[in-house]
Formats: sequence, C-alpha cells, structure tokens
Amino acid sequence: MIAIDELRRWIGREESCGDVITTALAERFEATLGLDSAQGAGAPAPRLIHLCLGLPAVPAEALGPDGHPARGGFLPPVPLPNRMWAGGRFEFEGALRVGDTVTRTSRIDEVSLKQGRSGTLCFVTVTHRVAGPAGAVSERQDIVYRDGTATARPAEPAGAGQWSRTVDASPVTLFRYSAITFNGHRIHYDQPYATGVEGYPGLVVHGPLQATWLYHFAAELRDGAAPDIFEFRSRAPLFDVDTVTLNAARRDDGTMALWTAAADGPVAMEATAQWI
Repeated sequence: MIAIDELRRWIGREESCGDVITTALAERFEATLGLDSAQGAGAPAPRLIHLCLGLPAVPAEALGPDGHPARGGFLPPVPLPNRMWAGGRFEFEGALRVGDTVTRTSRIDEVSLKQGRSGTLCFVTVTHRVAGPAGAVSERQDIVYRDGTATARPAEPAGAGQWSRTVDASPVTLFRYSAITFNGHRIHYDQPYATGVEGYPGLVVHGPLQATWLYHFAAELRDGAAPDIFEFRSRAPLFDVDTVTLNAARRDDGTMALWTAAADGPVAMEATAQWI
C-alpha cells in the first residue's frame, strides 16, 4: 500500500544550483548527438544542453541498486522499483550561450497514483528553470514509478512520416549520453542488469536522448529554425537492439508531429514542435 498523502508532502519542495556551459561540454554534447553548431565561447549553446546542467553529484554510497540516487532526497521516496522519464515540455526564451554561468531551479509540482496495465503507477511532476544572462529554458518533467518488470510493447506499427531518418542507438551512444548527463541508471549501459533484473530485451534508449534527437530533427526540417515550444510523451520503450527511426509530419496549424519507433514497431515517443 502506497501512502500517497505522505508522498504528497514533497509537493512544493525546491532546490537550486549553479553550473557553467563550458566549451568542452558543448563539444561533447554535439559529438554525442552528431550536431555541428556551437563555435566556442559566446556562441549559442545547442538546445537541450540544459539537460546536462545543474545535476546532483551524488556519491556512490548514496546510490540505489538501480544506479539512481537513493529515494527520499529531493524526489519523494516512492516505494516502487522502476523509475522512468514519462514525458515533458520545454519552452525557450532567448538563448543560453557557451561560457554562461546558469542557475537551475527545480520544484516538485505534483505527486499522483494511477492504475496501469502493469499495475500501480506513481507520477511525479517536476518543473525546472535553467536561466543564464540572456536566455532561459522552462521545463516540465514527468517521472513515472512502476511496479513489476518490463511489459511487452504494443503491437500496432507506427508507420513512417513525411520525413524519416535512422539514428545510432548503439551501446556506445547510450553510454556517452549517460556520461554527459551524469545518469547512473543501469538500464542504459549495464546489459546484464537491464535484461536480467528489469526484464528488458536490451539496453533502454533514454527518453531525454530521444527527445533531443526529435527536437534537432524538427529544427533541421525547418532550415535550422529551432522550435520555441517542444512537448513529448513516452509511449513504449526502445532498445539498443532496435533499428531506431525519427519520423516527422507537418500539421495544418504550422506545428510538427514527431515520433520515434523501432522497425515495424509502435510509436515509442511522440512529440509536438511549435514555432512562435
């Protein structure tokens, strides 16, 4: 039995920290994502690099068995074994720049319980704001805690969009993304753990990595115009053993629908890009 009233006491909890967008971080981010935009100090930093900033440096002895920080710090101590990024929303103001000192402020906005096909789900909504001298990113992060082992993906194939591209979801890419985001979650780099403990068929492709691929795919399809608002939701997992594609289709209202999928698989992540 989950004591939801106790977990909801975390609503309103805040934390804040600082960081610097170094040239080295921008270069490693771009190398991992296959981008080519930043030109050194003072240049606009690549969008979604904020996911690499202001991260807690938790010592090894304070990590849980899954590689995440042990429960009960900033995030509520949800007593369910598996934690995933379920979705989120980004809004951009101005530009963060290489060399900027930024402040990341985070707040717990909601904690709720639902019943899913695989059992009990606990959703935690966190808002972040990463602000520098000339720009900021406001983010909503939806985290889901799940009971039990991995479940099978739905069978409905996603289909291709107006545009489609294959991306590299190899173990090396997943490890490098874990490294630049200081993400110790073992499902992304520890194959025996991912398959033997959590029951997945392979290493899990990060939700934020998929969102970053889709965001920059949308910008490329608009001749480099980066979306001002980007919203996404995870619907099914992707694995390093999959052939992963990015897909996009233009909507009549000027927005763009985007999604990731495995070959002949269902929609894994769906997203909407909007330009203002």
